[in-house]
Parts: sequence; structure tokens; C-alpha cells
Amino acid sequence: MIIWVVIIGLILFGLGLIIVEVIFVPGTTIVGILGIGLAGFGIYLSFTNFGSNVGTVVLVGTAIIATLALVISFRKGVWKKFALKDQISSKFNEHIRISAAEGDEGIALSSLRPFGKAEINEKVFEVKTNGNYVDAGQKIKVIKIDKNKIIVEPIKLEE
Repeated sequence: MIIWVVIIGLILFGLGLIIVEVIFVPGTTIVGILGIGLAGFGIYLSFTNFGSNVGTVVLVGTAIIATLALVISFRKGVWKKFALKDQISSKFNEHIRISAAEGDEGIALSSLRPFGKAEINEKVFEVKTNGNYVDAGQKIKVIKIDKNKIIVEPIKLEE
């Protein structure tokens, strides 16, 4: 009797880990591999302890239960509770009329990695570099303005 509890427990825990893998931790990770291993070990125990007939019934039953659980839960929309429904529709510098021009100089208010805030012509803008990291407080120069995007580069101090 105790072996049945162990077999059913391993299979159910393994299937639970596989479901966690599918929903919460997408990709092939240790959770999914562990779930497959536990369910597989439960099926293996049924084969070794009760023979091939009972083992086959447990294998087929496990496959049917797993398939039914996934199909029913997708049809009922259970997984929608876990889905992200919010959308980000804002854009930077959308509400600001850009008064900066190419060649204007300013100062980085935050680290630009590659995005950050900078003060240009006494106004604060969200700016972007071409991949360069710029420390806060460093002088910058506007090299391009494309719609609402202000692209800057650090000003090299001459030595």
C-alpha cells in the first residue's frame, strides 16, 4: 500500500513541477527536468514493483491525466489569471517640446547607460547615447535629434 502512495505522490509532484515550468518558469530549466524525472521515477517504480501490465496502465494513465489537465485548464482560462495584461504605451519626451538642437551642450544628470536624464538649455530631457556609458555630471553634446529622441555623446576634455 505504501508503494502506491509513493508512486502516486512522485507522479503528481512531478506533474506539478512540469506545470510550474510551463507557466511560471518558461524554458528548459531544472524545474521541468526535475518534474519529468520525478514522474518518470514514479512510473519506473510501478513497472519494477508491479510488472509490465500495471506499469503500462500507470504510464498511460499518467499521460491521459496530464493531457486532460492541460486541455481543460486552457479551455477554462485558468492560465489567464497568471498572464500579464498591462501594456506600456508611453513614450519618452512625448509631452515635452524639444528645444534642443544639434550641437547644444549640457550635462548628464544621471548615468547614461545608454539611456538617462540630461539637462540641455536649462531643461531636463530623456536622452540616449550611441552605446557609450556616460557618468552623471559629465558634459555631453547633442549629436542628433530624431523625432522625440535626443542622441548625445560625451564631450572629451582636451588635455
